[in-house]
Amino acid sequence: MKRYEKLADDIAELIRTGVIAPGEKVPSVRHASSTYGVSPSTVFQAYYLLEDRGLIQARPRSGYFVHALARRQLSEPNISPYASSSVDVDVSELVFSVLGSLKDPDMVAFGSAFPSPDLFPLARLSRSLASSARDMKPHSVIADMITNGAMEALNLCLQSVTQPGDLVAIESPAFYATLQVLERLQLKAVEIPVHPREGIDLDSLADSLQRFPIKACWFMSSLQNPLGASMSDAKKKQLYALLKQHQVPMIEDDVYAELYFSAKPPKPVKSFDTDGLVMHCGSFSKCLAPGYRVGWVAAGRFAEQVSRLKLMTTISPSVPAQAALADYLQHGGYDRHLRRLRHALESQQRAMLASAARHFPRETRVSRPNGGYFL
Repeated sequence: MKRYEKLADDIAELIRTGVIAPGEKVPSVRHASSTYGVSPSTVFQAYYLLEDRGLIQARPRSGYFVHALARRQLSEPNISPYASSSVDVDVSELVFSVLGSLKDPDMVAFGSAFPSPDLFPLARLSRSLASSARDMKPHSVIADMITNGAMEALNLCLQSVTQPGDLVAIESPAFYATLQVLERLQLKAVEIPVHPREGIDLDSLADSLQRFPIKACWFMSSLQNPLGASMSDAKKKQLYALLKQHQVPMIEDDVYAELYFSAKPPKPVKSFDTDGLVMHCGSFSKCLAPGYRVGWVAAGRFAEQVSRLKLMTTISPSVPAQAALADYLQHGGYDRHLRRLRHALESQQRAMLASAARHFPRETRVSRPNGGYFL
């Protein structure tokens, strides 16, 4: 990372954490140069970058100021009520109707999140695919815990620890595909409310684990879809302690792990796992290559069951796609791409928040995630 990029990230973190509030002046070029030990030209480059990201704006003869938010602020969503019973899941027709609406070019789609293809290095990936295909050996072996995207990993994990009729703890609100998987596997849902900033309500989860024979939990502990909530490290530790106490496995959907806006990446619950209870699932689909369908799972004590299920279904995901991603990771500048992607997503989020505050009804409620690409 170049000096001006590091400086821009440091100041962006001060803005995100409220140290420099909307409308306040950021340090002058001279003051920032002295404070951070960099040249004035480095400060200017950092401020130009922050302008591009929509975080600050220049005022003639006055300096740079944190971009003011819309005057009318929308409230955040209410936390879902705790449902003290399990429920059957029947959502597929609704989901298919929403996804079907995406085919209408006149429809502005708020029902499902698809980032712009322009945000991904598709041309560079194509070159990696061509290069790796030429060099591929006939006996190439790919690890059998690589999956066809994260969705296959999540499905395999759930199948490895449940039978039809079992109860699964899920978030409320939940990612719609979670509901579809439960419906397909004939599993019952136990809904755990999610706070729009703090994530899963641990008191509700503790009550449900005490009262119901829950066989698995399927949670997103960071940048949860759809609210964007992220649990603190302390809450993640408490969550894992609950799982360990009741010996209930957790399927951790962590597909947005690389899309954080803060200075440090969020830790997954898997990082606190000492007992092999957490099955951690990830993918390149959200951060690099949406169409390549390369995911993975670290399944802990359930690795053998997951591996056998995979061999009974898809055997292996696309080997050329894996080879192309390996080539890109080695030669393509992945870290640089991720920085640009995060900056673009943060800028788009601020623009959407401002537009929603200006144009949506006053009763609209909106979350303000610290990463990802949806509200």
